[in-house]
Amino acid sequence: MAHSEHNKSKNSGSFALIIFGALLLILAPTINPSSPALGTIALIGGIIIGGVGFYLKFIRTRAKKV
Repeated sequence: MAHSEHNKSKNSGSFALIIFGALLLILAPTINPSSPALGTIALIGGIIIGGVGFYLKFIRTRAKKV
């Protein structure tokens, strides 16, 4: 029983949010070069999504341990 509890994945969704936010940050300028507003929205969205993922992965778990 102890090994099955140890091997469960924890917070894999938060890591996916970090990856998705980073991809948006990298790809935002090339999404639609003729519309800079869309690129700006994607850039801001990438920062927000990555920030939420970072919070869920690192900050919230650290606050629970203390």
